Amino acid sequence: MTTMTQTRGRRYSSPGVLGGMGRAFLLAAYSPRFLFALTVFLLILSFGFLGPIILGRHDALMTVGGLYDKPSSTAWLGTDNFGRDVFTQLMYGIRTSLIIGFIAGSIATTLGLLIGTTAGFVGGTVENVLMAITNVVITIPSIVILILLSIAISTRSIVVMGMIIGITSWPWTARAVRAQASSLRTREHVDIARLSGAGTLSLIFSEIVPFMLSYVVMAFVLQLSSGILQEAALSMLGLGPSGNVSLGIMLQWALLWESVRTGAWWAFLPPALLLTLIAFSLLLLQSSIDEIFNPRLRRS
Repeated sequence: MTTMTQTRGRRYSSPGVLGGMGRAFLLAAYSPRFLFALTVFLLILSFGFLGPIILGRHDALMTVGGLYDKPSSTAWLGTDNFGRDVFTQLMYGIRTSLIIGFIAGSIATTLGLLIGTTAGFVGGTVENVLMAITNVVITIPSIVILILLSIAISTRSIVVMGMIIGITSWPWTARAVRAQASSLRTREHVDIARLSGAGTLSLIFSEIVPFMLSYVVMAFVLQLSSGILQEAALSMLGLGPSGNVSLGIMLQWALLWESVRTGAWWAFLPPALLLTLIAFSLLLLQSSIDEIFNPRLRRS
């Protein structure tokens, strides 16, 4: 990979990184697995964000029938335990779950990237302290921290839920990034940049982070999937976002009002299938991205 340097104090860059990213995106355009996973996820995204606008359904909590009415022209997927339209709730539930997942994934990926890169590149005492903190956080079950934080906070908005999940999900990303940063800091292009007068921050953001962009993207996709599933788990325990509908909250309502026993499959099956489909599409997207950026994994 070629590296260009300029005189001391002037900007230097690594065009090989951009070239590699460009080739990877071209490969993505011809990857059936990547295109399939991306299409499924974009369809789900469109259903949650554009569906209510296109169909003109602006109130997910409006009563349209009785207890567990069967699917009809009025309620395409029947009604829930309070007589509310399940189809409309699915659109708003997907939106809520995706927003929480995006917030949680962004926070977890950012924290993991900052802590892991700093520990791996600086090394020494800084690395030991940061990795000790990371190992301590890893040993504590995240679901316990999530439950305690959710109980301690009186108002659980969508943003607060995303932040709670995000600040408990970064350790594994930090450990993986730290290993990559430790390897990259000994590369030739980093030594050349250091001799050119670059400071620590400049080296990290110009010569380390760009070479980990593919992994950062994959880590974010996994964190997004994890955030959505963790929100569903908390919501089923009664600790979901206040005053909102999410896929996990729909499942909680279905369990509390015994939709399985009464045979009201439309109350629990659609949200469960959508959660499965979201997780499947994101995991397939992550594995296909890994295959694109790692030539050894590409299929012949």
